[in-house]
Amino acid sequence: MRLHLLGVNGPFPASGGATSGFLLEAGDLVLQLDFGSGVLSRLTEKFPPEDLDALLISHWHFDHTCDLLPLIYRLESCGKKLPVYGPADESSGIRRMIAQAACLDLHEVAPGDSLDLGETRILVGPARHPVPGVGFRVEAEGRSLGYTGDTNTLPSLADFYRGCDLLLADGLFPEDAWAESKPHLSASLAASLAREAGVGQLILTHLNPFFSPDLLLREARGSFPGVRLARAGDMVSL
Repeated sequence: MRLHLLGVNGPFPASGGATSGFLLEAGDLVLQLDFGSGVLSRLTEKFPPEDLDALLISHWHFDHTCDLLPLIYRLESCGKKLPVYGPADESSGIRRMIAQAACLDLHEVAPGDSLDLGETRILVGPARHPVPGVGFRVEAEGRSLGYTGDTNTLPSLADFYRGCDLLLADGLFPEDAWAESKPHLSASLAASLAREAGVGQLILTHLNPFFSPDLLLREARGSFPGVRLARAGDMVSL
């Protein structure tokens, strides 16, 4: 497996940055996880978007989906149709537009679902966010990647991501800004999740430009010393 970090910010991009979007080479598939602001152009530098095997959407907030809209124009120009897997959410305007786009084939997924695409298995897991959301676990060639999407604490997270070779986790808040009612984990809670799940590597993503990355990293290292921050442009091999 190879993971390309295209966009790592949220809920808005840093200067010159992009919000959530990750290109994953998994077995015989090339997948895109989320498709936020600025992701389409960065994906196009790496891989033709119309040649993707599937798009996996954790939830329908703009910072995870808004570049799907210009993607429609590109797919129409190429005469291609792509499958999209994401949770049901009747409140989402973008989801309604995606459902109506002839070049995108929308499939609803929910926690507990599994997809076997070629030689790659995709498991759909839980998330806790103000809108319906899911996480993903992608397994191929004896390796596994977990992606939390956006979530706060949830007892079932550790079991779902247990033993993943790499966990890409929402770690937006420093400890003093986090609360149980917030829509995201803190960096230290993401690190605690990684430790409890026994993952091999942890990368913190959904980085808010207003919070110090050094502080997030310092707090996370208290629970998972090998943690690193997501950096746009990086490629990680599993």
